[in-house]
Amino acid sequence: MSSNIAFQGELGAYGHQACAEARPDFSPLPCETFDDAIESVRKGNADLGMIAVENSTYGRVADVHSLLPESGLHIVDEVFVRVHVNLLVKPGAQLASIKTAYGHPVILPQCAGFLRENLITGRATSDNARAAREVSEGDDLTVGALASELAADIYGLNVIARHIEDADNNTTRFLVMAREPDYKKRGKHGMMTSFVFRVRNIPAALYKAMGGFATNGVNMTKLESYMVGGSFRATQFYAEIEGHPDDRNVQLALEELSYFTDHLHLMGVYPAAARRHER
Repeated sequence: MSSNIAFQGELGAYGHQACAEARPDFSPLPCETFDDAIESVRKGNADLGMIAVENSTYGRVADVHSLLPESGLHIVDEVFVRVHVNLLVKPGAQLASIKTAYGHPVILPQCAGFLRENLITGRATSDNARAAREVSEGDDLTVGALASELAADIYGLNVIARHIEDADNNTTRFLVMAREPDYKKRGKHGMMTSFVFRVRNIPAALYKAMGGFATNGVNMTKLESYMVGGSFRATQFYAEIEGHPDDRNVQLALEELSYFTDHLHLMGVYPAAARRHER
């Protein structure tokens, strides 16, 4: 029985591309939403989940960081995917005839320059791969889809313009989620530790909580805040640091953090991706 890996979107989505590149021995399981992908792993319909969390051009994926802590899942890996945006059209369509291109709201601003230059109107859709499928099912030679080359292969479309994204380093980061953590794994490019916490309601609590990482030489690569339960008084922080909880300096930093927090939850310990260190 083959293992499944769930992702948000239809076959041909960038999440599917991430699955194919990072877990080619797993069968991709398309899901309509991130919630559905997480639930598939939680219920055992999938062994892993490939969840997009941030893009180098667009920023973080909305709502994902608030979903992950409540998922009951654990981060076991990270994957960086170079996102190449392509204009896919029906066979026979010409670039000059394309008036409208459909893509996810995250994709549209990433290729705004190309669309403007070619007098093409960008229209939002829920999923890039869905846009490709709908273009393939229709007969309109004036519409195209902004999607991956994988989607072109799946839906029998032509790539009429390749790599049209404005930024030449456009990259999306995905987290691989599993039902069980794996703290024994060690990566040749180092380790990452992700956690969420809420600081105690005392003056300068966040400043003091961060002090332990500085004094123990632990590099914090990410710190983001978001409201919990719609309350302006309850702010939760999502953090990522370099290192493993078994490392002495990380142990000391987390111990000091615990003095100033009333909630601390380890989200995952996983190998740092090689592409994390690329410039």
